[in-house]
Amino acid sequence: MQFIGTFFWSALLISLLNYVVSAVQNVEFNFTLGLILSLVVSVFIFIIGSIIPDSPAPEKH
Repeated sequence: MQFIGTFFWSALLISLLNYVVSAVQNVEFNFTLGLILSLVVSVFIFIIGSIIPDSPAPEKH
């Protein structure tokens, strides 16, 4: 479920960003580009999430 949620939110936010930037630059809005970028961002988020450890760092005295 976390994979679907992550892809949904990244697709929504990146498509919104893609729309705003294309409107500011006065170019054509490309929805497919937003979906491809959101897929790349989702994979990057999953990789970063697997690298970060789940346990807290040990205390040093």
